[in-house]
Amino acid sequence: MSLSKISFTNAEGQVLSGRLELPADQHPHNFALFAHCFTCNKNLGAVRNISRALTSQGFGVLRFDFTGLGESEGDFADTNFSGNVEDLVAAADFLTENYQAPSLLIGHSLGGAAAIFAASKLHAIKAVATIGAPSDPTHVQHLLRSGLDEIEANGKAVINLSGRDFTIKKQFLDDLETKSLATVAKNLNKALLVLHSPQDTTVGIKNAEDIYHAAKHPKSFVTLDGADHLLMRKEDSIYVGNVIAGWSSRYIDIPEEPKLKSTHQVVVSLGNDEGYTTQMKVGNHYMVADEPESVGGNDFGPSPYELVSAGLSACTAMTIKMYVSRKGWDLKNVEVHTSYDRRHIDDCENCEDPTAKIDTFDREIKLEGDLDEKQIARILQIADKCPVHKTLHTETQVITKLIS
Repeated sequence: MSLSKISFTNAEGQVLSGRLELPADQHPHNFALFAHCFTCNKNLGAVRNISRALTSQGFGVLRFDFTGLGESEGDFADTNFSGNVEDLVAAADFLTENYQAPSLLIGHSLGGAAAIFAASKLHAIKAVATIGAPSDPTHVQHLLRSGLDEIEANGKAVINLSGRDFTIKKQFLDDLETKSLATVAKNLNKALLVLHSPQDTTVGIKNAEDIYHAAKHPKSFVTLDGADHLLMRKEDSIYVGNVIAGWSSRYIDIPEEPKLKSTHQVVVSLGNDEGYTTQMKVGNHYMVADEPESVGGNDFGPSPYELVSAGLSACTAMTIKMYVSRKGWDLKNVEVHTSYDRRHIDDCENCEDPTAKIDTFDREIKLEGDLDEKQIARILQIADKCPVHKTLHTETQVITKLIS
């Protein structure tokens, strides 16, 4: 996973702070936008876990703080539900202008309601997932009940939510009254996934039923049995991320990786617009090779010489394991550490001459087990007899032909 701090400006000119998470081994096939819960922020554990589950399956994910929360500018007291929706639209515009338009919108709690409203304004969104979302934005009023009378009387009140004080103004409540989620959900015309826990004591399960019935197909419901509203258990939030990734794959475009075929043991494919990121079929296994960013690559996979070093390391470990198994020796584990470099030949007369350098593999072996000195010495001799080691020491040839 690659994580970077980003910022963008909302419709009011305020700077909102976010985190953009990208897959570690590929360019994102799609981007997702995450709307956090009421008075939460982008760094809530559940938000991070869901985002990382998505990036592990090839998504890029933008999570950000709504106006007046976390690291974002603005005064929370002056915000409202409509402002949250507009913040989501601004975040989508940022992704569109700088990366790729988001196709998946995810919302947690009141953020789920905001996600449905925002999705109705965003043409590129193809799928929406809500987590513990209220079926009516006014549901949030029950969280504010301790200050409702004061808000009506004085126009505002300071209310403690989850140990923090927030100023809530009457305009926030008035704005909620104008929003009909059922109407928006009915006309959404996008794939909808409703995730909700029957044990959610903050937003009851009946809300999930209401959202589901209001929406048109395609729509799905997944129960989060045993989970709390904030998905405090790590396994619950990871599960949610994996479910969303799998479900959304039916409704978003994910480019299919070309299936490489060859009569050879290895085949690689590198297109003109892929930098040095190289798709490989190695035996029956698919993987990626690349170059470091320092030489223009994306560092999505090992470099060619790292792969050669990996082959030497693996072959060494396997050869040692085969030998000690036949001998019945007590070897519990073997580690082989290898790195590659080009070095000057010892005592070279003209070190400026490129031919005075030699390909060098540094290999270090760690043995764990009840082994005596003679056994260890013999194992080190056997390491030099691994097939890849012997190949590197013998004269080889590469025969090249053009495939027409």
